[in-house]
Amino acid sequence: MVTDGEKVLAQKDIVLEKVLSDSIIPAIDKILSQAKVLLPKLDGFCVGLGPGSFTSLRVGLSTIKGLAFALKKPVVGISSLDGLAMNVKEDADILTVVDAKRNLFYTCFYQKKGIALKRKSKYLLLSADEVLKVMKPGMILVGDGVGLLQDKIARESGVVLADPDNWYPKAENLALLSLERFKKKDFDNISTLVPLYLYPEDCQVQK
Repeated sequence: MVTDGEKVLAQKDIVLEKVLSDSIIPAIDKILSQAKVLLPKLDGFCVGLGPGSFTSLRVGLSTIKGLAFALKKPVVGISSLDGLAMNVKEDADILTVVDAKRNLFYTCFYQKKGIALKRKSKYLLLSADEVLKVMKPGMILVGDGVGLLQDKIARESGVVLADPDNWYPKAENLALLSLERFKKKDFDNISTLVPLYLYPEDCQVQK
């Protein structure tokens, strides 16, 4: 995606299990061409940090860091779970539920009011049973894990399941979350910026 502030100039969302390095640069070139913007004219880069597929995160972040270093442009990294929570448009308590394989889910609790999103927990790696235990009435569940859990969620639980169209992070929401940080010049250090990996032993973000 290419944006000018909050204005979207060009966008393409792709969902892949594995992103190959030789497919990223052509995709970037195509988006820039659609936006009629030259790569050196960009003010900076926003990149999703996961958690998610190890290969996709590593290749995607390495590509952006390489471009940022070569062009001497700033980078802002945003958790993909934060971006996913922004798919929910109404004011609500939100639980992101993303398939982490092996009956585990990447999760995080949020509170959303207007365009303001507040993270209410650490990024967690929970089992299906643990997700079912922490759900609360009125809470909105969003993420591709919803499809795996919906048969186990009792109708009387009172939770709301997001539509499938909102199960994956959208580039526009990552860009929106990064905008304030760009305005404040709150950039990440590209030499130390790493993907968010969650480990079962402590369920905390490893940096």
